[in-house]
Amino acid sequence: MQTSSNRKKLVIGNWKMNGSSTANASLLRSVLPVISRFESVEVAVCPPFPYLTTVADLLDDSDVSLGAQNLSSQLSGAHTGEVSASMLHDIGCRFVLVGHSERRALYSENDDLVAEKFAAALRAGLIPVLCVGETLAQRQGGETEAIVTTQLSAVLKAVGIQDLVKGVIAYEPVWAIGTGETATPEQAQAVHRHIRQWLADEDRAAAADCRILYGGSVKADNAEQLFNQPDIDGGLIGGASLDAMSFAAICRAAEANPTTESIAI
Repeated sequence: MQTSSNRKKLVIGNWKMNGSSTANASLLRSVLPVISRFESVEVAVCPPFPYLTTVADLLDDSDVSLGAQNLSSQLSGAHTGEVSASMLHDIGCRFVLVGHSERRALYSENDDLVAEKFAAALRAGLIPVLCVGETLAQRQGGETEAIVTTQLSAVLKAVGIQDLVKGVIAYEPVWAIGTGETATPEQAQAVHRHIRQWLADEDRAAAADCRILYGGSVKADNAEQLFNQPDIDGGLIGGASLDAMSFAAICRAAEANPTTESIAI
């Protein structure tokens, strides 16, 4: 069955725990004049918390959106060191990452907590970017689809299909993050296809509209092949987003490979 879709490519730069006031300004001065010319791709950057407001100022008068790397599941209160969704919205964030593999692995965020954070982001008017993916051992054990489905199902249970697809999904195989390894375009497409089909089992129209990004050592030299896949709607970019030329090239690859307007699901 052909289902109409009009998904716009999205590229998000996740700066992780990197940057300084000087480095951030230099990076954006270099990259903004290039990516501001693109029309078929939406771009966002996610700096560390201390730099959100200064980066927001640097992005002013550009089409590049601001995102955060994490948020609390709580609305407010005695949660020292935490940052709420409403605070992020208040300073101009549009996106927020939820359930990044480093948060899951290093800070013990489980599927239920990730689902709570996703819901908190939506309540505050943010677009949550839900990260899902498998470890190398899980892939070698043939568990990729089961792991991804379990991670998605926790959010579906918490918010329902219509709210789930108000966010963005980012498939990031854990074994390919920061390792220099990357899934082949065919491997990535297979998982993206599985995710979209899983969504379609709940709601075909929602599945067709939901943007699914690939994250996992996306670089200038592999971005075009990845973004040319029919179910890959852009990328969640780590290290390469800290280099102006590399990030601009990745955005250019997204601009050159607009998502097809109809998919069979």
